[in-house]
Amino acid sequence: MGGGILLEHNEQEMENCHVTSDRKSHHSDKVKQNLVTRLNRIEGQIRGLKGLIEKDTYCDDVITQISATQSALNSVAKILLEGHLKNCVVERIQEGDMEVVDEVLTTIQKLMKK
Repeated sequence: MGGGILLEHNEQEMENCHVTSDRKSHHSDKVKQNLVTRLNRIEGQIRGLKGLIEKDTYCDDVITQISATQSALNSVAKILLEGHLKNCVVERIQEGDMEVVDEVLTTIQKLMKK
């Protein structure tokens, strides 16, 4: 079925991801807590998916849950992207660092591949 190839490809992509700088984000405690809460919920969804697989749940039901999990991750990404654009990107442009525009475009392209 080729599932192993897909898994190997995704693991390889994860290994290729790396932090490109020593920059830090500037999220408020409220935003950080919101993100952590969402990620904790997603972590639970992932554990639930594993349980569905272990219980031989009907494939369509599992796929529906995967879709919900992907949507939740996209919501986290949107929150991060909004904060990044409104704060980090604006700040860097004001400092004359126009390379940040290419960085954001690359990030958006990565998000849209999914």
